[in-house]
Amino acid sequence: MNASDRIQWLHRCITDMRYPNANRLAERFGISHRQAQRDVDSLRRDFGAPLAYSAAHRGFYYTKAYTLPTYTICAGDEDPVDAVTGAEVRDVARAIVQMQIPYTAVISIPDKLTRLELKRFIVGEETRGSYICEFHNVELFLGILFTAQSDIAIQKPDWLRERYVQAAQRVLRANRAADQEK
Repeated sequence: MNASDRIQWLHRCITDMRYPNANRLAERFGISHRQAQRDVDSLRRDFGAPLAYSAAHRGFYYTKAYTLPTYTICAGDEDPVDAVTGAEVRDVARAIVQMQIPYTAVISIPDKLTRLELKRFIVGEETRGSYICEFHNVELFLGILFTAQSDIAIQKPDWLRERYVQAAQRVLRANRAADQEK
């Protein structure tokens, strides 16, 4: 595994609120603690990630919403890093070339029609009526859930459910205010 894979794994763990640290990164990928710390530093410095350390959880978290940048590579490019940076940089951690690791959620879908509408996101069934979904764009995925004509509930992860509820509350507040103006 290269630096790109390690940084994507680190980002995914942070996004899922699993509070990874350099020790876990080193163990997971069989690298030195020093290399793992360099990967964490690269995520902060090179990618501008809003990283903070939680002593209570003994790991890292984002202080605000953050997604890794994505880059497009032209077919036939010899070195993907050169294609992205235009430089002779060999450190993939400095310019992650991603087929970005998708976000994963478990949602309950009460009816077959909605399940068919969401089939492009569904990668498996966790329990009866609960489906594992993968997606690359949080806002797009939440927007699709909002437009579904069904009572969809996000079971996991908590951060996504909270974001879904907060967005719904914003819509309700705005519409209540509009009703009161009439």
